[in-house]
Amino acid sequence: MVKITYIEFGGQRHEIDVPKGLTVMEGARDNNIPGIDADCGGCCACSTCHVYVDESWVNRLPEKDVMEEDMLDFAFEPDPVRSRLTCQLTVTEELEGLIVQMPEKQN
Repeated sequence: MVKITYIEFGGQRHEIDVPKGLTVMEGARDNNIPGIDADCGGCCACSTCHVYVDESWVNRLPEKDVMEEDMLDFAFEPDPVRSRLTCQLTVTEELEGLIVQMPEKQN
């Protein structure tokens, strides 16, 4: 299990143990974390699992691929540096302690 902290737009924190091999989106969905809608179910076909990654994690994550970059164009107030789609982040031991914050809303 890997501990990930999800922070709702209003500041409510959820520290969740997520099994390795799932995505950060699946960890939120499986634990009923508000703020990640995941309308496409993790196919990178929408932007409703958009989050802002804590600044200390930006350079520690795998790079965005072209499809993720394209989908982020549809996200609510994307940040060119911190925005990620949680369906594209597979949970590994390297993500222990990851902190993500949900935007005000999902598009």
